[in-house]
Amino acid sequence: ATIALEKKIIVSKLGDNTTLSCIYRGRELHLKNLRVYWQIADDQEECTVVHALISGQDNESEQCIHFKNRTQLFWDRLENGDFSLLLLNVSQSDEHTYKCVVLEKAEYTSMVHQAEVVLSLAASYSQPILSGPISNSDSTGEEVTFSCRSGNGYPEPNVYWINKTDNSHLPPSELMIIPNNNGTYSVFSTLKVKATSNMQIECSIENKILHENLSANYTQQKQSNGSSTESHKNLKKNGRGAQAAGIISVVILIGILAVVICWLRRRNSSKLVSYTVCG
Repeated sequence: ATIALEKKIIVSKLGDNTTLSCIYRGRELHLKNLRVYWQIADDQEECTVVHALISGQDNESEQCIHFKNRTQLFWDRLENGDFSLLLLNVSQSDEHTYKCVVLEKAEYTSMVHQAEVVLSLAASYSQPILSGPISNSDSTGEEVTFSCRSGNGYPEPNVYWINKTDNSHLPPSELMIIPNNNGTYSVFSTLKVKATSNMQIECSIENKILHENLSANYTQQKQSNGSSTESHKNLKKNGRGAQAAGIISVVILIGILAVVICWLRRRNSSKLVSYTVCG
């Protein structure tokens, strides 16, 4: 009989444990008559055996060394037709299409069930840090440079520079995607644009596998008095500085008043003593 092939795509984060699903929902099976093979579907691989269960017992004789002590079946679920495989501490080298094959040996060996699982790996990028603008002049119209960085993500990201005044995409001046020792990537990009009185720039880091899009923004707006503000953070920082300066001024004033009062008391006290002696 022709056995339909189940196909699933799952996404796992680097370093996590993930489950490769293989569930048979047919008639009752007896483990002692079964052979369950998990293998890499790519024929180009030198070793393809990920895990094997023969007559109800794990068989590691042909298991690839890369998967030694990293695979487990769910023994309490096997009798119910759940042959899913737990893969521990996944890494980039585990990105494969895996095939689960369930064979039953009675009078002859027949295939009972098969499934394929495509495993994709991913890691979230850090919140991007946007720096700039850097320029040699404060004049409007001068070229300024922004920089954006993020790290510890996988796979390679898409990087977008966006002019938020009209949501147009700006081509990066520089883009570097740097591999890290742990298999993740860091990204660094720069953007050179002409300065305007109302710049709104966004740097966006997209991880397609995780459907994540992280962004950092820069906003500069001209005020009625001609001055400009660069970001809400700077505004908050300036407001706290003014508040602190006011507190310091009050403390200094109180100190001066205290010194004057003390001096006046001492002066009055000395006059009283002099008057008493003369009397």
